[in-house]
Formats: sequence, structure tokens, C-alpha cells
Amino acid sequence: MKDFQKKAQNLTVAYIGGGSRGWAWGFMMDLAMDADMCGTVRLYDIDRPAAKRNRIIGNKISAHADAVSRWQYEVSDSLGQALTGADFVVISILPGTFEEMRWDVHLPERVGVWQPVGDTVGAGGFMRAMRTIPMYVEIAEAIKAFAPDAWVINYTNPMSLCVRTLYHVFPQIKAFGCCHEVFSTQKLLCAMLEREHGIGGVTRQDLYTTVTGINHFTWLTRASYKGIDLMPLYAAFADKYAETGFDMGGDDNWMNSHFECAHRVKFDLFRRYGAIAAAGDRHLAEFTAPWYTLNPDVVREWKYQLTRVDWRIKDLGERLKRSDDLISGAEPLVLKPSGEEGHLLLKALLGLGDMVSNVNIPNRGQIPNLPLGSVVETNALFGMNRIEPVFAGSMPANLLPLVARHIYNQENTLTAALTCDRRLGFTTFMNDPQLAGVTPKDGQALFDDMLEHQRAYLPAEWFK
Repeated sequence: MKDFQKKAQNLTVAYIGGGSRGWAWGFMMDLAMDADMCGTVRLYDIDRPAAKRNRIIGNKISAHADAVSRWQYEVSDSLGQALTGADFVVISILPGTFEEMRWDVHLPERVGVWQPVGDTVGAGGFMRAMRTIPMYVEIAEAIKAFAPDAWVINYTNPMSLCVRTLYHVFPQIKAFGCCHEVFSTQKLLCAMLEREHGIGGVTRQDLYTTVTGINHFTWLTRASYKGIDLMPLYAAFADKYAETGFDMGGDDNWMNSHFECAHRVKFDLFRRYGAIAAAGDRHLAEFTAPWYTLNPDVVREWKYQLTRVDWRIKDLGERLKRSDDLISGAEPLVLKPSGEEGHLLLKALLGLGDMVSNVNIPNRGQIPNLPLGSVVETNALFGMNRIEPVFAGSMPANLLPLVARHIYNQENTLTAALTCDRRLGFTTFMNDPQLAGVTPKDGQALFDDMLEHQRAYLPAEWFK
């Protein structure tokens, strides 16, 4: 116990993508507000100036009067330097730049394919995977060489393929992927209880939910609160708001945010399949045929927004300015929880209290009718140096074909990326349901043009 307590108070976290503007600051605040852990965070980023700026911000957060835990932030010159001796590894990177993402998201519009996000599946998700997988091969090899016993937390999209690549390269890796999309749906259930049934004060942690599926196409097949079965309540809720939508943030809040929605896509999917779709509507809409994405007018009818890359670039500019202001003191530091669970999962893995959370890990039978080894999202029990997936049961028969199609596409995407198999790449690209209305001729031209825009990130074998 003495050695364990010493370890919990002298941790080393390697942060790959440590120049992150936004998510990193929330993680730093979560660490500073948790008295049970302290140590060093090594920031590594190919954008070294960004990592240096986060070193300043991180150390300011740690020195804040409200901080109850002290962390030292350092900048590492290489992956090996960051990883050597690390207890935990956090991966949160942007694969490429927003210019590559512009082609991912907007080039398919010429053939009538509109993508709300374009980072997980569809034409954009495929191309993002093509440039991300080689990066994750390098990261996995470095973890194997320098930190083989570390726990690895991934936050990068495409989540399933990032985690799948880590295990493909280093099967003994202790990696998992975290995503907050399920949290938002659990909060929707809390809002339903309060507004529709007068049961207030319920937090998402008070609910019991069975989580199943794959990242961004995750489902709740059971949900309850203190013995109350929430599934029939949600059925009535979905029927009531199927046409108008339900806006948690007030009147038409979805119109003022690129990330909010009125949950019409969720409600429609529930009425079709009888399970609660547990991700934002922007993500969910990309996993089906283009029922919800046919064109911008249809998107607006379903009450969510297409996240344009020009908006992302503008948002980045605002976050860069915020970085300047945090460093200069023009914006005072106010410590507040991020709402993420990363630091809590670290504590659980250290033995500081078991907890259950949704997580992306290889299928070991927690969803029996999906392929073993494929990366699925279910609940799991986190405890001292262990993650034990919670049995979710078989995927419902009517949902199985939708989910399995994406799993097999992801497996073929990984194979195509690792072998530079252009033919397999193209057939996988075209097998996505979002491209169902695209002719093979138009699809081939789109695939070739999109791949060309990835040339700087891909092996030369792709273009022979």
C-alpha cells in the first residue's frame, strides 16, 4: 500500500497531442481539482510551440489558489521521451489540418453527399482514417517500445479505428477509447424525467443504462431509475416530440450551436428500432442511408446543423486568442470541472475506487453477435489495473445489420490503410450507406480526388 500511495502521488502522464486548444485545458483543470493524484504531465505535439503554450497554461492551472493537487507540465522533444516511464498515455490529436478536413467534409457535396461531421464514417471518415491509421501505427510502436505497461486513453476520431489500430500493432496494449456522446443522451433522460414526470434532481450517474454498439452509433437497450423502467417513458417522449423536437437549452437552442440538436433523429430512430440512439444527432445521421442528410434543407427539418469547416477554422482562431489571454492573464483562470471522466478513470485504474463507464475496447464477447476483436462501445467496470467489459447481450436483430455493416467496413478500412490496397479502399468507401445514391463512376472520381488530397500523409504505394 505504501508503494501504491507513492505511485498515486508521483504519476507520469504522457499527453500525445499536448498542444490541444480546449480539451487539454479541461483535463488540466480536472487534475488540479482532484486531491487524490499528482505528478508530471509530459506534453508532446508536432506543433511544439502549441505544447509550450499549454505548458504555461497547465502550470498556471496547477498553481491556482483553488487547485488541490499539484501537477508539473513539461514539453517533450520526442514520442520516446514523452513515453519513457509513463504510467498513463493520453492521445488527443487532430490528424492533419483543417484544410484536409475541408476536403473530407465538403468535396462529397459535389455528388450530393452532405456530412454533418465527416470524421467517423462516410466518405470523410474513410479519408480521415487513411491519414490517421499510419499515425497510430507509429504511436502504437512507440508505446510498445517505451511504455508497454502504461494505460492508454484515446480521444481521437475515428475512435473505433484508432483503438483498433493500437491493438492490431500491439495486441498486449492496455488501451481504451473515451467518448462523451452517451453522457448527453443520459442527460436527455434526466431532462425527460424532470419536465415530463416532475422528477427533478436526477443526474446521469443515477441512471442504470445498458450501452451497446459502436462509437457514435451507440444504443441504450435498457434504462431505469430507482426501479422505474425508462423505456416505455421514452417511447411516449419520442412520440410526443417526434415532429417538434425537444430542446434542452430553450427555444430552438439547436439553431445557435453547431453541436446542439432537437433530438428528432434520436426519436425517429427509437420509433424505428425500439432502442435509444445514444449520440448526438449530427453523428447518428451519418450511419444510416441519407434519410437525415439528403440536403441542407432536410438537415434543417431534422433540427441539427452541418458543422462547416469554415466554422471550425473560425473557432480555432477564437481558441488561439483565448490561449493568448490565459497566458497573459487577460482572461482570469476559473477552475471548473470539464464533465469528462478521464481523470476518474485514471483513479479507478490506480485502485482509488471502482467505477462503471462506457468505453471503446475490443469485443471479448460483451456483444456476442458482433465479431470478436472488433472495437465496440459498452459499459465496463474500471478497477485497480483492470477493465472488465460489462455484458451487454446480443445486438437487437433489427439493429444488427446496420451496426455490423460499419464494423466490417472499419475492418476493411484498416486492411486497406495498412496494405495500401486501392481496390479494397474504393469498394469499402462505396459500401458506406451514405454513398448509396452515388454511381460507381462518380464515386470513383470522388475517391480518386479525395485520396489525392491525402497524398502528403499516405505512403507512395497508394499512388503507384
